[in-house]
Amino acid sequence: MEQVFVIAIDGPAASGKGTLARRLAERLGYAHMDTGALYRAVAHEVLQAGGACGQEDDALRGCAALEHKIQEGLLGVTLSDPILRGDEVAQGASQVAAIPAVRAALIDVQRGFAKYPGPGYAGCVLDGRDIGTVICPEAPVKLFVTADVEIRAQRRMKELQSKGIGATYGAVLADMRTRDERDSGRRVAPLRPAEGSVVLDTTGLSEDEVLAEALRAVERVLDA
Repeated sequence: MEQVFVIAIDGPAASGKGTLARRLAERLGYAHMDTGALYRAVAHEVLQAGGACGQEDDALRGCAALEHKIQEGLLGVTLSDPILRGDEVAQGASQVAAIPAVRAALIDVQRGFAKYPGPGYAGCVLDGRDIGTVICPEAPVKLFVTADVEIRAQRRMKELQSKGIGATYGAVLADMRTRDERDSGRRVAPLRPAEGSVVLDTTGLSEDEVLAEALRAVERVLDA
């Protein structure tokens, strides 16, 4: 089996990493996995069962439920469910992701995808918060996408408003800062740029400009 070319993308919430990952995968013809959706799926399972996302036992039961769906070949359908994009699920995902046992339970799913993303794919793009540091530290291309927290809060506000969800900028900004602190301060796999990663600050860049910067980083490696 030929070696799969892996692009690892990390970054905080609303930094633009998900949009970049999707566009980059589409441009290169690579497979894509939004690994954050795995944690959202676990959180959704916990909430559906009436559990607490911050409780390890409940979170691990959520992992078991997700693993059952994976065994049934339903991973793609599960991760594409629009319900995972809701704010309650997003909050729960941040909580379950801080539990070491949950992260350990989902490592094999992510690494398995990176090793074999599917027939016909010469490469794959994974985006999350510990792809370059934990999941795929040997990835030839590692990107860390970031932006000023105020700009990220504005982006999240627009996203919520587009869904008809009412929220104040102050509340969204406070929530963003709380999530950043939780993601960067957790004991296992804290959010940080991986060694050798290219940092892309999207604060003043358009989506096309961010994609162009990422493509240049990929081309530098492919042409080396």
